[in-house]
Amino acid sequence: VQLVESGGGLVQAGGSLRLSCAASGSIDSINAMGWYRQAPGKEREQIAIIMVDGSSGTWYSGSVKGRFTMSRDNGKSTIYLQMNSLRSEDTAVYYCAAHRPGHQEWDYWGPGTQVTVSS
Repeated sequence: VQLVESGGGLVQAGGSLRLSCAASGSIDSINAMGWYRQAPGKEREQIAIIMVDGSSGTWYSGSVKGRFTMSRDNGKSTIYLQMNSLRSEDTAVYYCAAHRPGHQEWDYWGPGTQVTVSS
């Protein structure tokens, strides 16, 4: 499975961005996709998960809940992260990840896309 993120950029605080993650390859082998982010000098943070096994259930970290919304297209090949009310602390490299059933760790990662929020 190959993942490629897009949609990052520079935005003012309070603004919005929509990230996309396009998946290709054996996408039928995955049951969940997620978004992580890593800010300079900080550990990677998991921020959102969406199930792609038919349930479409979602989970959000407390730091983004109510501001970010994750969704996917019907073919599950592309997922989105709509980010509203952006804050300077949302500045980070955002990564898309995919998970296979029965595995403890996330199996596939995209190269990341930079999001910079200016205050």
